[in-house]
Amino acid sequence: MILFKSPAEIERMRRAGRITAATIERLVPEVKPGVTTAKLDAIAEEFMRREGATPSFKGYRGFPASICTSINQEVVHGIPGKRRLQEGDLISVDVGAVWEGYHGDSAVTLFVGEPPNDQAEKLVRVTEESLEAGIGVLKPGNRLSDVGNAVQQVVEGAGFAVVREYVGHGIGRALHEDPQIPNYGEPGRGPEVRPGLVVAIEPMVIAGDWPTRVLADDWTVVSVDGSLAAHFEHTIAVTEDGPEVLTARAS
Repeated sequence: MILFKSPAEIERMRRAGRITAATIERLVPEVKPGVTTAKLDAIAEEFMRREGATPSFKGYRGFPASICTSINQEVVHGIPGKRRLQEGDLISVDVGAVWEGYHGDSAVTLFVGEPPNDQAEKLVRVTEESLEAGIGVLKPGNRLSDVGNAVQQVVEGAGFAVVREYVGHGIGRALHEDPQIPNYGEPGRGPEVRPGLVVAIEPMVIAGDWPTRVLADDWTVVSVDGSLAAHFEHTIAVTEDGPEVLTARAS
């Protein structure tokens, strides 16, 4: 069941979204060669708590950290640890913050230093563009499947593959709520988009083929063919005037 949010609830989610976005902004300059992913996790948790929020991910279904850090062929759900970032790595940083009972959820993919090659640079750019395309059709009167179709058209048009096994989602008092939002599919299907809908749209894109598998830690999702992956995400509220990105970053 889709839980449409009241204006008061969306206002709380704006605050959760701002903290989520600010946490990512705090992490961006720390993504550099030699830094451990555990260090990024510690910085994020300290920042969120200082802002009066708590990490959405920590303890969620047993997840042991405050953020997800997924490197190179890792698609999503990478666990921070002792691994040190290296020049040319690609890292997805996924952050969730809960404030007064409401969640924000956002992710960005960054290069450690300079992009290793043109394909990697294109992968990141196209994945972000596909997120923007999905957000652009999240308007009253459209259908939810229009989002996934918009994402898929951008990704596949650039020669990349959309992950099938993991999807975007509703968000509010729970980190994951109905509806599920695949990043592919035919347009014009599913529930009608209406004001009060709040969702997390999150394209997960692989440079090679789309199948994935989960590593022995029971969390980290990787591309089966070892290809690079990228992941972007925003939390968006639907208003009478269209989509409002609650996790928009200043830069």
